[in-house]
Amino acid sequence: MTDTVDDVEMPYEEGAPQQEQIETLQEELDALERENEEMRDKLLDANAENNKYQQKLERLSHENKKLKQSPLFVATVQELNENGAIIKQHGNNQEALTEVTPEMREGLEPGSRVAVNNSLSVVKQLDDEADVRARVMQVEESPDVGYEDIGGLDDQLREVRETVELPMENPDIFDDVGIRPPSGVLLHGPPGTGKTMMAKAVAAQTDATFIKMAGSELVHKFIGEGAKLVRDLFQVARDHEPAVVFIDEIDAIASKRTDSKTSGDAEVQRTMMQLLSEMDGFDERGDIRIIAATNRFDMLDRAILRPGRFDRLIEVPKPNEEGRELIFEIHTRNMNVADDVDFARLAEETNELSGADVKAICTEAGMYAIRNDRTQVTMDDFRHARDKLQRDEPDGEVSKTFA
Repeated sequence: MTDTVDDVEMPYEEGAPQQEQIETLQEELDALERENEEMRDKLLDANAENNKYQQKLERLSHENKKLKQSPLFVATVQELNENGAIIKQHGNNQEALTEVTPEMREGLEPGSRVAVNNSLSVVKQLDDEADVRARVMQVEESPDVGYEDIGGLDDQLREVRETVELPMENPDIFDDVGIRPPSGVLLHGPPGTGKTMMAKAVAAQTDATFIKMAGSELVHKFIGEGAKLVRDLFQVARDHEPAVVFIDEIDAIASKRTDSKTSGDAEVQRTMMQLLSEMDGFDERGDIRIIAATNRFDMLDRAILRPGRFDRLIEVPKPNEEGRELIFEIHTRNMNVADDVDFARLAEETNELSGADVKAICTEAGMYAIRNDRTQVTMDDFRHARDKLQRDEPDGEVSKTFA
């Protein structure tokens, strides 16, 4: 039974004036409305909490369902015929004939990777296999290096650009002449002469996909891993044509073959053979240019040096006097250099130094200015830096010498 109006206890005294009754009832009504608003807010919070737990329940139920399902197995389509598809399951290499739905058959071809269940029925098609290590070698952001940052290597830079850029930007000129464009360039020379910097400049200037790697990254412990990574690397390049593949320190995997019987040497040679096959094998390489660099040209196997693999063998020597002067000017563009600094004289006094040595001298000269609480770099700073580099003494002793 619900209470009647007569049963409800009034918030005012019986016989109170009408105005007082109205005010008391209004206050009671306001209090009830505030309480009702608070209860409504609590209800909304409770509904939101309930939705959160409901989503968590659905997610856990979905994960539980997935855990109860049988695992899928990876297989490769070997052949398609009127009866279905012949697949080879990875791991045990067993072949089986299985039916394929017409919708799925349209996207399949020999070599496609698929997922099959326990009954070897094709469940779905998988993406092409490629080692993730090969994909992360793709350069997403161009290096902050331009051709104007390279000094004293005009001839070498021209040959690199003719090999890499020209076939991509103006391929018709090669058709008009009737020759195939050079497919690869090998940069060799002493350390610090600008080989890697030239590759960075190409990466910054060309619109092609740039993929970088070091030769040591292709050397692996287990049999076949290095060769597989080489295959995947070139597959990534084919998927993103036009592409430039840069292999630094290529002597790590392309040194002369010996009669060594150790498993490590044999694995390195297998990796090199795969690289040779990718560079000039039966499979079409596509619009892919290769740049390689090494400090040990004498160690390279003759097979990798022949035309067709590396059509251009470019020696990158130490810069001459004119080149060193230009390199000094390049690396001091943003430095506060005193009027007494003579780059021509510095170039004359730094005979037989590489471009990297010149850059080190510029940096060290700036450090001398900082140590002496100066913002301007003087000629003496450059000479002290040159002497420090040549003597290779600790900083403290050098500072004491020129104190």
